[in-house]
Amino acid sequence: MARRRLYWLGCLLLIGIGGCRQKEPDSPLSTPTSGQVAMVVDEAFRPLISAEIQAFEQIYPQASITGTYDSEGKAIQQLLQNRASLVVVGRKLYPEELQALEAQKIVPQQVKAAVDGIALILNRTNPDTLFSYQEVVDLLRGNLNSWSSRPGGLSQDQVQLVFDHSQSGIIQWLKDSIAHTDTLPDYCFALNDHEEVINYVTQNPQALGLIGVSWISDQDDSTVNRFLRQIRVAAIAPRQAEDSSHYYQPYAAYLAQRKYPLTRDIYLISREARAGLASGFTAFVCGDKGQRIVLKSGLVPATMPIRIVQLVSEY
Repeated sequence: MARRRLYWLGCLLLIGIGGCRQKEPDSPLSTPTSGQVAMVVDEAFRPLISAEIQAFEQIYPQASITGTYDSEGKAIQQLLQNRASLVVVGRKLYPEELQALEAQKIVPQQVKAAVDGIALILNRTNPDTLFSYQEVVDLLRGNLNSWSSRPGGLSQDQVQLVFDHSQSGIIQWLKDSIAHTDTLPDYCFALNDHEEVINYVTQNPQALGLIGVSWISDQDDSTVNRFLRQIRVAAIAPRQAEDSSHYYQPYAAYLAQRKYPLTRDIYLISREARAGLASGFTAFVCGDKGQRIVLKSGLVPATMPIRIVQLVSEY
């Protein structure tokens, strides 16, 4: 009787092992260069990160990165809820977000990948393309609500300040780092994505849009050139009062030197517990090939030296 029990126990064990082996092709092991990973990206960085994913998957055909483009707020939420292993956002995690991951026994990796800018765009018919830093602050605090309030302003129209999403990382960064306020004025409103912002500004002369620089910085991209034909890009004076006679557009050189004041960093944040595909993609973006893509996109690489050459004059 004992031998018969051992025999059937052995058979069941072999069947179980065989069943486990049959499942392996459907769930490939994630390594730094193969497998699958879910990633959520702040939509402001879509042009850059889509180029990075395309290059990575061409080099490593066994890798499959599912990139979803959404607001910063939703990206962080997906990370905290373990629905995404990797996010790309314009800030580090807040203390309460770190605590939420700590409660899950997760120590996130936060890696700076690039320096980004927030561009202020205007309708092609709008002649007001120069802004002091204080004027940008006043716009965000509700102290500059009509074009006639500006020195030399001619239009009596109310300013319309347009963002990409209600949970936009751009909104949060501007409130935290520029306006130092919890709320924005009534003439600020959000749409659904960057392309809608560009189209709205194209159709409304009184509108000002705030978008990620990579949407208009890669001039080898036909979509970027189409956008640039539809709008104008404002130049903004630096924060330092002594340099207020000069105005700078969000070119990579001025982002690197922080002369353009609406400058922020891009972070890849991973909750991966071991070196899997999220770690591999992060290493690629911060490595030589990935940083060259950053440079081509019109942003500033975080991990490679750059040489600044004066090609255009500031305003």
